[in-house]
Amino acid sequence: MASTSNSNSTGVSERIKSAATIMNSENQSLLAELRKSLIMMKEIGVELERDNQSRMVKELENSVVELLGTYEKCSNFSSAIQSVGNIYEPQEELTDFEKLLDDEVAKVSENSSSNLQNHSIIRQFREAIWNVHHAGQPMPGEEQEDVVMTSTQCNLLNVTCPLSGKPVTELAEPVRSTECKHVYEKVAIMQYLKSKRSRAQCPVAACPKMLQPEKVISDPFLPIEIDELRKTSKHSVRIQDFTEVDAD
Repeated sequence: MASTSNSNSTGVSERIKSAATIMNSENQSLLAELRKSLIMMKEIGVELERDNQSRMVKELENSVVELLGTYEKCSNFSSAIQSVGNIYEPQEELTDFEKLLDDEVAKVSENSSSNLQNHSIIRQFREAIWNVHHAGQPMPGEEQEDVVMTSTQCNLLNVTCPLSGKPVTELAEPVRSTECKHVYEKVAIMQYLKSKRSRAQCPVAACPKMLQPEKVISDPFLPIEIDELRKTSKHSVRIQDFTEVDAD
């Protein structure tokens, strides 16, 4: 009887986890579309600034902040759903899933930035607008050294594949680790993992994460972020990549 009970509990846990994974995956597609919209708004803002439409640029910036708030809430909700799937364990009493999800949303929200004005996406928007008429000059309140940091800022942890040495903007089939978020050429990383019997440490120097083939994927955000980097690189004098290849 105990064995049957344990088996049922395990089955319920796996179904909950699977459902949470599916919901999280669907939400990622929504987040990707929101991200595309934010990038498009930045491009529109640049065109408006070129036409000296300062008032419209400011109104657009306010809209970006508002949409970014929605993006962050959706992102937190998505993370909370996945967390519920990971931590759920059947109990004798019925589980209050609404409370469980609300608690996880609260936890995730506590760890996220509450000041949207300092969010990297807002900084990138303002920098793009500033560079229309002041390229190479520090924004008000920033030092000259900050120009390099903000002009090369992107959401990718590495801008070259640690195995092939190619820029991520030139990769035929880029993939990203769900564990450490580093980006690789798919053929190169799969060959690397195969040579290590399908489990190996990330080839980026100092990265301790272990990789597995099923956890190296092309997520919905990757093509968007690579395209954004490609556009940024065209206007950037200098792109720095501090990623080093692990000699081992």
